[in-house]
Amino acid sequence: MQLTAFEEPETLGAPIPCRSLDPEVFFAETPADVEYAKSLCGTCPVKDACLAGALERREPWGVWGGELFVQGVVVARKRPRGRPRKSEVMA
Repeated sequence: MQLTAFEEPETLGAPIPCRSLDPEVFFAETPADVEYAKSLCGTCPVKDACLAGALERREPWGVWGGELFVQGVVVARKRPRGRPRKSEVMA
């Protein structure tokens, strides 16, 4: 299913988070905010189509279809700002 600009979110049977919330939520900077944005996509009726479109377009950044894109590639987690550790942290 592809969502076009002419479709109303109400016709899909479930709310579309990116159309009902501030879009800035899906382009967050902090790792916690990115995880929140990804969780919002969980019940979206067009999640799969959104992800497929983002992969096809190689979206440069943001949360699309419940996944985080950085430089056109899906990444598992957003790294916090700052320098990476010199040594691995023991879990």
